[in-house]
Amino acid sequence: MKYNNEILTLADLAKVQACQFTDANALVFQDKVLTYSQLDNRSNCIGNALLAKGIKPGSRVGFLAKDSLKTYEILFACSKINAVFVAINWRLAAAEVSYILQDANVEILFVAPEFYPLVESIRSEIDNVKTIIALENTDNNWLIYDDWCQEASEEPINITVKPNDVAVQMYTSGTTGRPKGVQLGHYSFFAIAKEFANIGESWIGLNETDKSLFTLPSFHIGGLWWAIRCLASGAESIILETFVDSEVLQAIEKYRITKMCMVPAMIQVVLSEPSCQTTDFSSLEYIIYGGSPIAESLLNQAIATFDCNFVQVYGMTETGNCAVCLPADAHTSTNTKILKAAGKPFPGVSVAILDNQGKEVSGSEVGEICIKSPANMTGYWKLPEATAKTLVDGWIHTGDAGYFDEEGYIYICDRVKDMIVYAGENVYPAEIENVLYKHPAISEVAVIGVPDEDFGESIKAIVVLKPEMKAAALNIINFVRGKVANFKLPRSVEFTQSLP
Repeated sequence: MKYNNEILTLADLAKVQACQFTDANALVFQDKVLTYSQLDNRSNCIGNALLAKGIKPGSRVGFLAKDSLKTYEILFACSKINAVFVAINWRLAAAEVSYILQDANVEILFVAPEFYPLVESIRSEIDNVKTIIALENTDNNWLIYDDWCQEASEEPINITVKPNDVAVQMYTSGTTGRPKGVQLGHYSFFAIAKEFANIGESWIGLNETDKSLFTLPSFHIGGLWWAIRCLASGAESIILETFVDSEVLQAIEKYRITKMCMVPAMIQVVLSEPSCQTTDFSSLEYIIYGGSPIAESLLNQAIATFDCNFVQVYGMTETGNCAVCLPADAHTSTNTKILKAAGKPFPGVSVAILDNQGKEVSGSEVGEICIKSPANMTGYWKLPEATAKTLVDGWIHTGDAGYFDEEGYIYICDRVKDMIVYAGENVYPAEIENVLYKHPAISEVAVIGVPDEDFGESIKAIVVLKPEMKAAALNIINFVRGKVANFKLPRSVEFTQSLP
């Protein structure tokens, strides 16, 4: 993991890399290219245009769009004026998007054409959003991106940005059913690389000769962290608008991809795509995976097919992405038990297994996994009590239950919290249960995660109907549809007489 001590913030990254890799390709999207110097200039331009609209340090800037070159122009523009980038999960329902925009007090919102109707439908609810900027042409009375920034200066922006300043605010599901805004400082994206540099290691050797692929969305910490690490290493990175299995395979072959990240569900889908059998994977050096459990059979199939190094990472948004790693050599170990492990802590990261009283357990006893990382969040936005419960004396309480083995590997065996991980997406039962309790036929309901070979876990609703009332499983699922994101929909419904 390459580290440059001149780069302490995202604002530094754009400026420093423009000097070091001036005409090298930074980002490629649908065969359009931004060199490192162009990325620096474009982010200056957008930053100056934001300043002209009254955006100040600490202001929240919303982004509702699939990934493109504009994602990173706006991200680095925000960093240079010390504003906070708030990328919104475009898979969310209108009510969920509205809540995030209001909760974050977003002042200016960038939106892509396919989400114009959604924003129009909630416009009366989001008075805090003073300006909407359409990323493409529109009939709405909004500013249009290219026209809006056309006259803005590319002159460097003279605003002080410190490592501890908040760079991004990412929304993650909450146990109360409301998402929480995780605030990550600029330091969060560079801290682990610095720790590797301190011990003279580079993790997967990411550098300026690499061709990386962005398959994970920037509204997820995994996607954004990977993007920033690749840019900080001087690599050329290929952006996919969204994950499509055939497009992933085409990109690997066309651009000679060397390193990429996927969640297990993505790996499963790519392996099932017929063209996978004829794709040339000879350029691939590393695939980093994580975000949900992976079946051993799937991992073995992936290793055989892609014929490259595999590295597993474990962490969460609150830890600034990955904190624990199962390295490539563990995947080829004769001790196959290790493949079930999450791995060992990254340099500079401490992991403790605590009991219900907050005391460390002994031996291989199971307890809650707690992480102290130099990349940990600064806290939840406007939620001091939730912050105090999760971030205790520098330790993130993950809610995952696990244990250490005698070699120091960490194993995850359950969840202290009720979170379901469906295809890398965090889903909390309380949010879905709150919706289902409004169904006129439901008396009681419990939402749980059940093992799923393809997606890690699948969402199941266990329902008790009111006396004399009837409802079919499809009716229950359709009742939830549109009220939450589609990935949160129950995949199955079981009816029972009572809940324990």
